[in-house]
Amino acid sequence: MSEPLVFIYADESCLGNQFKGRARPGGAAGVVEYWHAQKGWIRRDFWTCEPDTTNNRMAIRSAIIPLAALKQPSRVVFTSDSRYLVDGMTQWVHGWAARGWKRKDGEIENLEMWRELVRVAARHQVQWRWVKGHAGHAQNEYANHLATQAAAKQIDSKGLIPSKFDEWIAEEQEKERYLSFFALPPDGFDFRPARRLPAR
Repeated sequence: MSEPLVFIYADESCLGNQFKGRARPGGAAGVVEYWHAQKGWIRRDFWTCEPDTTNNRMAIRSAIIPLAALKQPSRVVFTSDSRYLVDGMTQWVHGWAARGWKRKDGEIENLEMWRELVRVAARHQVQWRWVKGHAGHAQNEYANHLATQAAAKQIDSKGLIPSKFDEWIAEEQEKERYLSFFALPPDGFDFRPARRLPAR
């Protein structure tokens, strides 16, 4: 039996980037989906926060949380609008690892977080996908909504919890947004995992 196919849509938020000399509260969040033959789409939300952070830290955190929370090795389609995250996991980590976890021109930003993400992602086969932010992608916009709330309110879901996506998308479609979104089953999805991650 093949490993379950799981879709994760994640985003990050950092408030106050335009200011200097003050805290920049941040949030990371997303929605995890998988198709159940009898029940349809099963979804779980997650979010977390930091009182003073960066978008890049929150982007990495948005991947660590759901990948670590999956109960079994899975085929994961991970979608984010963070080039930093997607390029990091498909390109940069391989070069860093080959050089002993160093960059050609200095230290690696957020090194311990990158190494933690490589560790939790290695259990799974992951297809990393980039999507343009704020371009009408329903799950990405929902993840942004959760991340922004987490940053502003400094709240943490403490893991995966039942999702409010269905309620959110219904409200949005009543406002004539995301009208092209249909929750179709992933029949025949072309899963293409990234190359094997380097040793930690």
